[in-house]
Amino acid sequence: MFEQLKEDVRSVFERDPAARTTLEVLTTYPGLHALLLHRASHWLWRQGAKWLARVLSHLGRWLTGIEIHPGARIGRRFFIDHGLGVVIGETTEIGDDVTLYQGVTLGGTSWNPGKRHPTVGNNVVIGAGAKVLGPFRVGDGARIGSNAVVIKEVPPNATVVGIPGRVVVRAERTPRAVPTAEHRAGMARRMGFDAYGLTQDMPDPMAITVNGILDQIHEMNLKLDELCGAVKILGANVDTLDLPPLKGCDEALSEAAGDVAAGRDLDAT
Repeated sequence: MFEQLKEDVRSVFERDPAARTTLEVLTTYPGLHALLLHRASHWLWRQGAKWLARVLSHLGRWLTGIEIHPGARIGRRFFIDHGLGVVIGETTEIGDDVTLYQGVTLGGTSWNPGKRHPTVGNNVVIGAGAKVLGPFRVGDGARIGSNAVVIKEVPPNATVVGIPGRVVVRAERTPRAVPTAEHRAGMARRMGFDAYGLTQDMPDPMAITVNGILDQIHEMNLKLDELCGAVKILGANVDTLDLPPLKGCDEALSEAAGDVAAGRDLDAT
């Protein structure tokens, strides 16, 4: 038990840069207090002392603002940051190395007995205010964005945002050839928009989505080049086939090029 407590304290230091000392973590972190009380109430629940388990769970809720049903099963190195308003239902199952932020609900959508709460895999992070509702699985390594409402299964290593939750990234799927940042930015300019000046590794869901679209276009261009090469071998003159210009983009690019050639300040126009 003491070794498990040391492991819990280490997980706080690994995931919260605000943690300074072990004494501070042991005395001022409600997420750790809620976890320790839950382990005691869960043991009582499994021994059949369900009323006493609920009383201890209720005490934990009053002290920490975190409600964990004593029937919930929680793995190792579980960390709740800040924690106020977190609710974890009775049939919830949580794997190892999971992180929750304040306001997260792992709830059910049915009054029927039996499994009605989510199963959360290992290494999952669920952002502040997110709601995960129903008896489905959140895959290992998944990330759920703040205030997302998730009502269906989440694949492993996926990032989910929005209401209702939608997958914006699947980490296991990568383009055949990843373009450089310069190539991606040039492609964005040709399409008539600025890619927000954001990089591939930034956590912003919109940046990830835009970069994913650009990467997919890049991969499609590579496949098109291969196809044109194969058709050319068969005798077709594909070099004379011009793609239609992107509406409004060529004029804007030509005007910008003229401004640069004339030495005019683009920001002043």
